[in-house]
Amino acid sequence: MVALSGSHTIGQARCTTFRTRLYNEANINASFATTVKANCPQSGGDNNLSPLDITSPTSFDNAYYKNLQIQKGLLHSDQVLFNGGSTDSIVNTYSSNSATFSTDFANAMVKMGNLSPLTGTNGQIRKNCRKTN
Repeated sequence: MVALSGSHTIGQARCTTFRTRLYNEANINASFATTVKANCPQSGGDNNLSPLDITSPTSFDNAYYKNLQIQKGLLHSDQVLFNGGSTDSIVNTYSSNSATFSTDFANAMVKMGNLSPLTGTNGQIRKNCRKTN
C-alpha cells in the first residue's frame, strides 16, 4: 500500500478533501500549510485544486516520500504513512532509493491488476462507493 500511495507523486486534490488536515492537524509543516491555505480557505473554495506532490507535481518520482519526511503530505492518508509508525522505514527507503520505489510500485500495480473482481451474483456494484448497498 505504501508503494501504491506513491502514485500521489502526480495529481491534484480538491480543497474539500484536505481542508480538515490543513486547519486541524499538528503534523503538518507550517510553511507548507500557509502556502496551501492561500488556495484553500477555511470555508469556500471547495473545488480549488492543490498538487498532491508540491515538489514535482507532474513527474513520477520519489519526491512524494521526501515530502512526507518533512510533513508536507497533503492528505491525512498520505502523512499517516510517515508519522512515527510501522511504515516510516518504507517511506525512508523509497525517499532515498527511487529505483526501489519504482520496482515496488510496478510490482504492486501488477499484483493489483491480477486481482479477480467479484462478478455476477458473487459481487455487487455499489450505488455509493463509501458504503455497501
